[in-house]
Amino acid sequence: MKYFLGVDAGGSKTYAMIADEQGKLLGAGKGGNGNHQLNREQAENSLQQAVSGAMLDSGLTKDQVDYSWFGLAGADREADFRILRPIISRLGLPRTEISCDTWNALRSGTEKNYGIVLICGSGVNCSGKNPAGATYQCGGFGYRFGDFGGGYDLSMEVFRSVLRADDGREQKTVLSERLTQLLGYSSVPQLREDYLDHFRDLPPQIAELLFQAAEEGDPVATGLLVKQGDELGLAAASAVRRLAMEEESFDIVLAGSLLTKGDRPGIIRQAIERRVKQAAPNGTLRILTREPVVGSVVLAMESSGLHVNEEVLDHLSQGKEEQLSWGKP
Repeated sequence: MKYFLGVDAGGSKTYAMIADEQGKLLGAGKGGNGNHQLNREQAENSLQQAVSGAMLDSGLTKDQVDYSWFGLAGADREADFRILRPIISRLGLPRTEISCDTWNALRSGTEKNYGIVLICGSGVNCSGKNPAGATYQCGGFGYRFGDFGGGYDLSMEVFRSVLRADDGREQKTVLSERLTQLLGYSSVPQLREDYLDHFRDLPPQIAELLFQAAEEGDPVATGLLVKQGDELGLAAASAVRRLAMEEESFDIVLAGSLLTKGDRPGIIRQAIERRVKQAAPNGTLRILTREPVVGSVVLAMESSGLHVNEEVLDHLSQGKEEQLSWGKP
């Protein structure tokens, strides 16, 4: 029997999962931030914690793992891989592969081995692979380099919109009351003065305020979510054109917490679809319903030479939450 380890690491959490070649879940582990671009030492600790937890849960030793796949946020350029390879090497696993977390999210969300994936969680990213195997990444490097959105950027946009509404440069918005309550201030002027006097980070969960406000018809919140969707759609359309996929039938997998959990009214999705359909009429949006770490396990299996059929994928996907370390109290 062969055994496979998959890891999915993002800016807020790191998941590791071990399965056998039939897709039976044997163990899982969890850590915190796994993005070295945010904090290298913290990311390494999270990876060690998640992998160690999965190994302990499975009862296996590291030399019994046939292949391991690490889908890591921030694994974008060779400069990143020069940092990440030693980190992964120190885990002591026999055969490993590192990729950007976009690829395991894509593999988890589609039955095909090609398509487009859009991630909108703490940050944003877009990657695509065509049927010939050519790949392209559009974005993933932050606002300065052309991206827009994700939890960090949208939190800043909410903050800006509330301050602008208070001084008359933006229309009134329910976000003003929601933001001051969330951050513990009695008024917007008090919030402004305190943030001017002290450097404080904005928690990314501020972005979650947008969805309820938009459901209530708030035009400021709705406008920010439409812009988020439009920007993601532009990235997907760019990947489509670069990979000559205009006439192909393929899935556009939507991953990341803001797309899979937050976008209840579908405002972001609708804006994405408008852009994508202009570039690729046969593209189909798919909301990721599996944990992206499932895609990492699948990629580990395929890298070892196994063919992952629907039965194996179903076994990986149907593991009950109580079997996983991150589902235990």
